[in-house]
Amino acid sequence: MTRACVLCGGVGAARFLTGLVRVISPEDIGCIVNTGDDIDVWGARVCPDVDIVTYTLAGIVDRDKGWGVAGDTFTCLETMARLGEMNWFRLGDADLALSLVRTRLLGIGRELEDATAELVHRLGIAVTIVPMSNERVETHVTTPTGEMSFEEYFVREGCRPEMRKVRYAGADIARPSRGAERLLRESEVLLIAPSNPLASIGPILAVPGMRELVERFDGPRIAVSPLIGGRTVKGPADRMLRAVGFTPSVEGLATFYDGLIDGFVIDEVDSSSAPELEGRGLAVHALPSLMDTPARAEAVARGALELAKEVGRP
Repeated sequence: MTRACVLCGGVGAARFLTGLVRVISPEDIGCIVNTGDDIDVWGARVCPDVDIVTYTLAGIVDRDKGWGVAGDTFTCLETMARLGEMNWFRLGDADLALSLVRTRLLGIGRELEDATAELVHRLGIAVTIVPMSNERVETHVTTPTGEMSFEEYFVREGCRPEMRKVRYAGADIARPSRGAERLLRESEVLLIAPSNPLASIGPILAVPGMRELVERFDGPRIAVSPLIGGRTVKGPADRMLRAVGFTPSVEGLATFYDGLIDGFVIDEVDSSSAPELEGRGLAVHALPSLMDTPARAEAVARGALELAKEVGRP
């Protein structure tokens, strides 16, 4: 069992992948990455989750922040601020350079997955990285002051407003990317990274046909919980789950992923929930899931693959 397809968001998925590449060959890993929080900054197409995964696997991510390029400068951002342009999205100079190359490739007619493959190749990454769709899908959040993009909510507003609704604008007319379809049809194991279920995995599943591909996946399907004791390490996943009617717990996550997974890796502090999860027909593996070092990320990845072997769906 080596060919693994991973549904990915940003930081949590990237940390999980740093462990997974220590367990199986990078050439045998394919990532389907959320693009629901893509944003245009100064005319450049920025794909935050794709870039976090890319920078991490290229070994150039800013490890302290979990995003952006290590040692990046912000001269362009500072100049834009002086000129009165948008500056709440802190895009570094090296980060901007990659986004400009992507934008140029899109401008000459390349699809997003082709532009992504080109950048992945140029950075020397062996893991396959594909966007969920070539069409634009935008995660929008409704608050008491109105609807805004997820990046506006997450970065500009700091997740402070009350969240009332989440929708995936454009998802109804999008299609899975060719690479995403191929990975879901040809991989031997499906892993759902410990990413925000609504902001990161939800947009992927909202693309018509994607949920059906996951439901019919011919192999074990394992999710890794992004919650530890009902709380997220980073980000608003717990609040988002509560806002749309799911309990921010491993039981709530199991409900969210109902019919899409066969096994669940949870943190050891949530081990008391294992009997209920098993009662739902899920195989469960409880372990320390905080991935603050590559070695601990490796242990989580290894646990997920071991659980996949135990499940062994026919």
